Amino acid sequence: MAYLCSETFILFIISIFSSICLSFSTPFILLHGIGQSCNDAATTFYTSQLSLLSKSNGYCLEIGNGAFDSTSMPLENQVQIACEKVKGMNELQQGYNLVGLSQGNMVARGLIEFCDGAPPVKNFISIGGPNAGVAVCTGGAWCAEAGGVGIYSDYVQAHYAPSGYTKLPKDIAGYLKGCRYLPKLNNEIPNATNPIYKQRFTSLKNLVLIMFENDSVINPKESSWFGFYQDGTYSQILPPQQTNLYVEDTFGLQTLDKAGKVKFIKLPGIHLGMDIQEMQQYVVPYLIE
Repeated sequence: MAYLCSETFILFIISIFSSICLSFSTPFILLHGIGQSCNDAATTFYTSQLSLLSKSNGYCLEIGNGAFDSTSMPLENQVQIACEKVKGMNELQQGYNLVGLSQGNMVARGLIEFCDGAPPVKNFISIGGPNAGVAVCTGGAWCAEAGGVGIYSDYVQAHYAPSGYTKLPKDIAGYLKGCRYLPKLNNEIPNATNPIYKQRFTSLKNLVLIMFENDSVINPKESSWFGFYQDGTYSQILPPQQTNLYVEDTFGLQTLDKAGKVKFIKLPGIHLGMDIQEMQQYVVPYLIE
């Protein structure tokens, strides 16, 4: 009888300890892609599965009405909304991890670099992100309109979110002058760099960059690793380590990489086509304390 009581007591202590460990696990925020919402099946799948596998609390952070605003709201505005939401979440005050899906990575990186007074981001897992930009206009009717007034016009930049990370290799001057979001995020605007952006980005514990081998959405797909076309051409794609962003270390990519904190992961399959086994192997380790 004494043995049973002792065994019961030990199990009780273990259960208490386990619940304490779970309550102090680092939560994560997930940011979905363009044309999606937190209620979409794909977004729900990622949020619920990663939370289940990591045993940590996961939250999909919605901006505006989701699908429409993810397309039409300028990214700097999306980041401002996300920033205020993150600062208002008590669950995140001791720090959190970030998971970005496709365009959501643009907002996620903005949270890291631009959000003043926010809780610290520990690990940033980028899944199929257009991190170095996209080299062609995507969006059907919007691209036709941009063809008339220019992707870097004030009107398009104010009404079409992907224009904020469209980087035309044959118009780098126009990109640096007219693109409102990515040049600032990359800290590459001449005479307008901000060392705080680099300081915040290099404070990450890990930067996980996941590229899909058959990705036909991100052009070039190497942008998910911060690789991109060489300026002036659509024929040569530079690996991340040979780009100006890396060589000049404008926002800290080289610093993180040389510290062994950048994980370059290539997966077979299409855009965002991860299965549960791949999530377990490549994402979950960075969501667990």
